[in-house]
Amino acid sequence: MSRGLLVLIGVLALIAVVAFSLVGKYNSLVGLQEGVDGQWSNVENVYQRRADLIPNLVNTVKGYAAHESETLEAVIRARAEATKVTVEATPENLNDPAFLQRFQQAQQGLSGALSRLMVVAEQYPDLKANQNFLELQSQLEGTENRIAVERRRFNETAQNYNTQIRRFPASVIAGMFGFDKRAYFEAQEGTEKAPEVKF
Repeated sequence: MSRGLLVLIGVLALIAVVAFSLVGKYNSLVGLQEGVDGQWSNVENVYQRRADLIPNLVNTVKGYAAHESETLEAVIRARAEATKVTVEATPENLNDPAFLQRFQQAQQGLSGALSRLMVVAEQYPDLKANQNFLELQSQLEGTENRIAVERRRFNETAQNYNTQIRRFPASVIAGMFGFDKRAYFEAQEGTEKAPEVKF
């Protein structure tokens, strides 16, 4: 076998190794990106669960606190606003920190409205003892815990993806094929302060 042919085979083998490495890295980034999108779906799923439970909770409270219409309407409005932002969520929006902040603000508004509703419920002893209300309250509490877990998982998945697209040589492939950084959920302003309890 001639020396020229050996060099040619060596060059072709090197090109094949580099090509397989690039394809493997590209596929790895695709998998990580899909992981972030899938985890976002889990976040939306638990927010949707909360939104689905709210009409039942409001109807249960209505029966006991009919004159608390302002609070009940505020909850319904907040739910509609939060659901509207959820529908706009797309994988492209997940690259936009401003979108995630708007989404979080809408959900935060719903959380605030639910807190006011729970205060109303505390004022009605019959309602507090109602089995349906207790069940819904328990479901909402479980949902809030699920939201916290899924948001943490989303941030972990996004962090893994963001780390990978910044590392060499994946950063080159990410730049060539448009793998953009994903935004994180961040704590709302003021949440670093513990709530003050007054009697």
